[in-house]
Amino acid sequence: MSVWNWSDRYSPIVDPGFQVTLGEGHTACVRSRRIGPALGIKNLYFKLESTNPSGSYKDRFAALAVSHMLQRNQSTCIATSSGNTGAALAAYCAAAGIRCQIAVVESAPLAKLQQMMAYGAEIQKVRGFGMDAAITNQVFDRLHQLAESPECELQISAYRLSPLGMQGVESIAFEIQAQLSSSDRSVDHVFCPAGGGGLTLATARGFLKTPARPAVHCVQPEGNDTIASRLRNRSDQATDVQCTTSISGLQVASVIDGHEVIAACRASGGTGYTVSDAETFEAQKRLAREEGVFCEPAGAVALAGALNAFRKGELAPEASVVCIVSGSGFKDGTSVERMNQHSGYQLVELEDLFQSQ
Repeated sequence: MSVWNWSDRYSPIVDPGFQVTLGEGHTACVRSRRIGPALGIKNLYFKLESTNPSGSYKDRFAALAVSHMLQRNQSTCIATSSGNTGAALAAYCAAAGIRCQIAVVESAPLAKLQQMMAYGAEIQKVRGFGMDAAITNQVFDRLHQLAESPECELQISAYRLSPLGMQGVESIAFEIQAQLSSSDRSVDHVFCPAGGGGLTLATARGFLKTPARPAVHCVQPEGNDTIASRLRNRSDQATDVQCTTSISGLQVASVIDGHEVIAACRASGGTGYTVSDAETFEAQKRLAREEGVFCEPAGAVALAGALNAFRKGELAPEASVVCIVSGSGFKDGTSVERMNQHSGYQLVELEDLFQSQ
């Protein structure tokens, strides 16, 4: 079954002749070999979005967004990013020959900035952006002004701001449904990391276009809880916050797609979970050392949320559970240094190689 078919799914949006692709999608959905069995979760899976061309699920967004720009003969992409959107857009703009200018959150990791610059993007950090809701909203307003020229397009990975590109992210749901159906499993729960909520909303909307109807859960760091607690506490409205989390990529202090996420998750039977930064770093470490999955902290948030749900007794042991691993560990070198702080290596002579083992 084809799960990333431009002619079937996207031709109403972009003519296939203008397709810009780097091989995005078709990422693996692998069964947990150690974490799930150790807890008694028999069918725990990881959707490895970290294996996309630029290292995150945002390539699904960028492929469709940049292809649409190429079809409209637009020459400048104006964007905002905490890191992964910028890297994805920079890569696809490079492939399309489109100029890429990116306003980056103040706390974006150096590895993500280096990746954007490697693709030739023009980047500027904005003080307070991503941490302060008022400044974040003002940045969006400024970018809207800059993108008013016909040759420009504002690309921000949120339905409220770039709905055409976000339809590309819905393909995650198509793939999960196809992959688990082919293994004679249905999908019962999908846990999604959320900053502004675009990934969670895309996943929920994508499943509405498939036979599968899992509960889609929104997982956020405690320090950026714009959506998750409101969803769990039966509110219909997300809320701006003063962001305090250190989890790169999920530092989105304003609502963005939050209201729609609450409605979509609730309709699916899903709820919200908040996790501490410490829980997230521990989940990142466990993914690497127990599953061989190398992800950035944001990519471990979904697993931290699923573990939270299991501890609360909200997951049946027989349930089929998918955690979206949204980005590669190469995106955030500081977190890898933290993970390895008690590990090390030695320079030895050949005759001493592993003699002490």
